[in-house]
Amino acid sequence: MPILRIRITGSADDALAVSDLLHGLEGIEHVEETGDLMPHMDDDDSSSAGLSDDIGPGMHELEVEVGNASTSEKVRQAVELLARDRDLFIEYEHDEG
Repeated sequence: MPILRIRITGSADDALAVSDLLHGLEGIEHVEETGDLMPHMDDDDSSSAGLSDDIGPGMHELEVEVGNASTSEKVRQAVELLARDRDLFIEYEHDEG
Protein backbone atom coordinates (compact mmCIF):
# COMPACT_ATOMS: atom_id res chain seq x y z
CA MET A 1 0.00 0.00 0.00
CA PRO A 2 1.45 3.41 -0.92
CA ILE A 3 2.63 5.62 1.92
CA LEU A 4 2.66 9.38 1.59
CA ARG A 5 4.80 11.36 4.03
CA ILE A 6 3.78 14.96 4.54
CA ARG A 7 6.03 17.50 6.27
CA ILE A 8 4.16 20.54 7.57
CA THR A 9 5.77 23.79 8.63
CA GLY A 10 3.26 25.39 10.96
CA SER A 11 1.77 25.23 14.42
CA ALA A 12 0.46 22.15 16.21
CA ASP A 13 -3.06 23.41 15.41
CA ASP A 14 -2.14 23.52 11.72
CA ALA A 15 -0.88 19.93 11.85
CA LEU A 16 -4.08 18.88 13.62
CA ALA A 17 -6.15 20.59 10.91
CA VAL A 18 -4.29 18.65 8.20
CA SER A 19 -4.70 15.40 10.15
CA ASP A 20 -8.43 16.03 10.63
CA LEU A 21 -8.80 16.75 6.93
CA LEU A 22 -7.06 13.49 6.05
CA HIS A 23 -9.21 11.45 8.43
CA GLY A 24 -12.26 12.79 6.60
CA LEU A 25 -11.13 11.68 3.12
CA GLU A 26 -12.35 8.43 1.61
CA GLY A 27 -9.65 5.89 0.75
CA ILE A 28 -7.30 6.81 3.58
CA GLU A 29 -6.20 3.66 5.40
CA HIS A 30 -4.15 5.21 8.23
CA VAL A 31 -2.85 8.62 9.36
CA GLU A 32 -0.12 8.94 11.97
CA GLU A 33 1.99 11.84 13.17
CA THR A 34 5.56 10.65 13.31
CA GLY A 35 7.88 12.08 15.96
CA ASP A 36 11.02 14.04 15.44
CA LEU A 37 13.58 11.25 15.24
CA MET A 38 16.57 13.49 14.62
CA PRO A 39 18.52 14.36 17.74
CA HIS A 40 19.09 18.06 18.27
CA MET A 41 22.79 18.45 18.82
CA ASP A 42 23.22 21.92 20.18
CA ASP A 43 26.76 22.88 20.97
CA ASP A 44 27.06 24.14 24.57
CA ASP A 45 29.31 26.93 23.30
CA SER A 46 26.89 27.95 20.56
CA SER A 47 25.39 31.43 20.62
CA SER A 48 21.96 29.76 20.41
CA ALA A 49 22.56 27.40 23.35
CA GLY A 50 19.64 27.44 25.73
CA LEU A 51 17.40 29.55 23.51
CA SER A 52 13.77 28.60 23.11
CA ASP A 53 13.07 26.29 20.19
CA ASP A 54 9.44 27.40 19.88
CA ILE A 55 9.99 30.71 18.15
CA GLY A 56 8.32 30.60 14.75
CA PRO A 57 6.50 27.72 13.13
CA GLY A 58 7.17 24.13 14.10
CA MET A 59 7.83 21.11 11.94
CA HIS A 60 5.36 18.22 11.90
CA GLU A 61 5.37 15.01 9.88
CA LEU A 62 2.39 12.86 8.98
CA GLU A 63 2.55 9.39 7.51
CA VAL A 64 -0.52 8.53 5.44
CA GLU A 65 -1.39 5.09 4.05
CA VAL A 66 -3.49 5.48 0.92
CA GLY A 67 -5.35 2.82 -1.03
CA ASN A 68 -4.04 3.76 -4.48
CA ALA A 69 -2.43 6.46 -6.63
CA SER A 70 -5.78 8.15 -7.23
CA THR A 71 -6.31 8.59 -3.49
CA SER A 72 -2.74 9.88 -3.16
CA GLU A 73 -3.50 12.60 -5.71
CA LYS A 74 -6.76 13.43 -3.91
CA VAL A 75 -4.78 13.82 -0.66
CA ARG A 76 -2.28 16.16 -2.32
CA GLN A 77 -5.01 18.36 -3.76
CA ALA A 78 -6.95 18.59 -0.48
CA VAL A 79 -3.84 19.30 1.61
CA GLU A 80 -2.60 21.94 -0.83
CA LEU A 81 -5.95 23.77 -0.67
CA LEU A 82 -5.84 23.74 3.13
CA ALA A 83 -2.20 24.86 3.07
CA ARG A 84 -3.11 27.89 0.96
CA ASP A 85 -5.96 28.78 3.31
CA ARG A 86 -3.79 28.48 6.44
CA ASP A 87 -0.56 29.81 4.87
CA LEU A 88 1.38 26.58 5.51
CA PHE A 89 4.47 25.17 3.85
CA ILE A 90 3.97 21.53 2.82
CA GLU A 91 6.51 19.01 1.52
CA TYR A 92 5.81 15.48 0.27
CA GLU A 93 7.82 12.29 0.21
CA HIS A 94 6.25 9.30 -1.54
CA ASP A 95 7.11 5.63 -0.97
CA GLU A 96 5.71 2.83 -3.06
CA GLY A 97 4.60 0.20 -0.60
